[in-house]
Order: sequence, then structure tokens, then C-alpha cells
Amino acid sequence: MKTRMIRAVALTALAVAAFVSTPLTAARAQDFKGPVRIVVPFAPGGTSDILARLIGPKLSEAIGQSVVIENKPGAAGNLGAEAVAKAKPDGHTLLLMDVGNLSTAPSLFPDLNFNIQKDLATVGMVMFGPYVLAVHPSVPATTPKDLIAYAKANPGKLAVANSGVGAVNHITAVTMAKSLGIEWKNVPYKGGAAASRAVISGESNVIINGTTATLPFVANKQLVGIAVSGEERLPSAKDLPTFKEAGLPGGDAGTWQGLMTTGGTPAATVNRLNAELKKILTMPDVQAKIAEQGGVVKVGSPDDFKTWLANSVKTWGGVIKEAGIKPAD
Repeated sequence: MKTRMIRAVALTALAVAAFVSTPLTAARAQDFKGPVRIVVPFAPGGTSDILARLIGPKLSEAIGQSVVIENKPGAAGNLGAEAVAKAKPDGHTLLLMDVGNLSTAPSLFPDLNFNIQKDLATVGMVMFGPYVLAVHPSVPATTPKDLIAYAKANPGKLAVANSGVGAVNHITAVTMAKSLGIEWKNVPYKGGAAASRAVISGESNVIINGTTATLPFVANKQLVGIAVSGEERLPSAKDLPTFKEAGLPGGDAGTWQGLMTTGGTPAATVNRLNAELKKILTMPDVQAKIAEQGGVVKVGSPDDFKTWLANSVKTWGGVIKEAGIKPAD
């Protein structure tokens, strides 16, 4: 009898030891049953895409499953967002995008096929990146004063590229023109990267876009930097004045990048994704990469992000209504 008990205790101890010694990533992999998709609702090369490809491999290592980046551009990000909203609510389909753009959608597109606050679940904010106001080298302007003077002398001549109808940079360009008393054409593209390429090629003339996707072209002299949004000048572009210093409206505008998943996903899965995201965003190489591009890491809870989104929807709704902005502007 004693021998049997000893053997039973020994076997139990071995089983516990085996479980404890199992690598944490292998144990956690049980939470995810297959590949995870991060949908980026813009073309490759923009801020969201850069962040997704920075975060993806590290998330894959953490959950023990492959993480695939899928670019699904169209409708100012709404096409990709809708795909995530209608996916299976199991945390295997994620959305990484400028959530500032997403928060303008209810006011600009009342016929949306999904509700951004009910059909999408907030996982966590990722970063804030100020906007860079830049022009093609052929535009005779190197300062905000030069650009305003040229735009006033040539009404309707300048074409401002944006990342899609209803995007925050689109709204910023519209409100800036109305505030300054200038006229320029707003041209939508499938994401910030496509908009940047259009200005670099000379197809459009002006861009207001996130630092991550725009500053490298300013550094390479492919674009001429005019000013940046945000409270302070950027360490990597100290010669560029802030919007406030230059007397430009929209100083608090910028790209707010966040990670979301399908609405109805279990809270435990959302919290797990949030925990892994927080760990990734505290990694020195990730922070260095984001800072290098002028961005600021934003780490918070799903509830923090949910509150931010609700407030943003309300705020941008007021701006759009007051300015009388329509998708065709």
C-alpha cells in the first residue's frame, strides 16, 4: 500500500515538474489555435504598415503562432476595418490603423456597414505621431509663410494628397484652408504611403502626413519639410517649426495608431493581446524605432482606448459638422 502511494506521489510530482518546465510560449500557444492576421487597411509603406511589420514578428514569438500582415486598402481604411469587424470573434483577426481616421467615419459615412464602437473591440493604443506638412521641391516654399503666400496667389493650383476621404489629414487640410483663407484641391489616395509617393513624383504638391511615413523623404530631400504638429519640435527635425509657432491651425492633429480586434472577442483574449502588446512596446528596439521616426509610444488598457475612441468620435463629429465637411471636399 505504501509503495503504491509513494509511486503515485512520485508520478504526480513528475507531471507537475514537466508542466512547470514547459516553456511559457508553448503553454501560451494554446490560447491561439492558428495563424493571426493583422489587417492594415492601407497600402504598404505607411505608418500603420510599418508598425504592423515591427510588432508582428514579436507577437508571433509571444503567442507561438504565425502572424501575417494583410494590406487591405480602400474607403479611407473602412474596407479593412469592416473585414475585421465581421471576422470570427476569437482574437485571430486584428486591425492596426490610424484610429483617428476611424473615429471620423460615423460622421462622414452614415451608411457604414458596421459600428466602430460595437463591432470592433479595442486592444490597446500603440503610438502617436505628429503630422509633417511638406511639399514637392518644385513648390516655391520653404516656410509656412511662403506656402500660405503662394497658395493665396495661386488659388486652386496646389493639390494636397491625403490618405483617404475622411482621414484626419484630409480634415486637417480642409480646416487649415478655411482658417487661412486659401484654396487647394484635396486628393485622396489609398493610404499615407501612396499619398507620399504622389507628392514625391509631383503628381500632387502638398502633404500633411504622419512623421513615420514622411520624415525619411524629407531627410532624403525628396520632400521639403514646412512644419510639424504637436507640442514641441521633433528631435530629428529641429529646424521645422511647430504648427503653433507658425500660426497654423491643427496643432493637436496627428496620427493615433491603435490595435483592435473583432467585437465580441472574449475579454480574456483581448486582455492577453493587450498584455503582449504592452511588452512589445516596452522593448528598447521598438521604442527606438518609433522615436527615430518622430513617434511617441502610447501604452494603455483596452478600457483606456475605448474611452479615447468614444471621445474622439464625439470631438471629430463636432469638427466635421462645424466645418461643414463632406466626403467630396
